[in-house]
Amino acid sequence: MSATTPAAFDNSHYEQACDQAIAMCDGNLRSTIKALIMANEYLEAELEELQAAISAGCIPDSSRSRMRSKSSAA
Repeated sequence: MSATTPAAFDNSHYEQACDQAIAMCDGNLRSTIKALIMANEYLEAELEELQAAISAGCIPDSSRSRMRSKSSAA
């Protein structure tokens, strides 16, 4: 067991998520895997865009609005 894995790890959330993904693809496991790969690639591309924007000094709108609300509360 690794240091990051709790002794009584509850796997049911992942089991339910797998069942839901398979059901959304009409039980076709190949289609399920393909959909998950596509979703992962989309998220990786979005993450790269955000990292590039942050490196360029841009702050995403959602972070900017949170910063404004914190500064006005002080």
